[in-house]
Amino acid sequence: MARALIYYQKVLAGYLSETDEGFLFEYDTAYLELPDSKPVSLTLPLRKAPYRSNVLFAFFDGLIPEGWLLNVGREYWKLKSNDRFELLVTLCRESIGAVSVVPEEGDENA
Repeated sequence: MARALIYYQKVLAGYLSETDEGFLFEYDTAYLELPDSKPVSLTLPLRKAPYRSNVLFAFFDGLIPEGWLLNVGREYWKLKSNDRFELLVTLCRESIGAVSVVPEEGDENA
């Protein structure tokens, strides 16, 4: 099982996992207890129960770059075009916006 840390404005917000059954996203318990915590996406409102999906959640899939930037990333890191999770964790660490995706073993506080 591959897992990524999801940061919202440099604060650990949750975990995204790729499993044999699909994908799982769950908010970090400490993040949920923050008085000013916000959902990473309107499609993933704050809740304790994990979200499950057979395909990569549309919000996270939408973070993956397109066009020439995607091509540069695929060629530089030799990534498979159809492995959306690998593309996400490799190319979206320094994404534009409030959400960052960091491979779990590479946690350096986003």
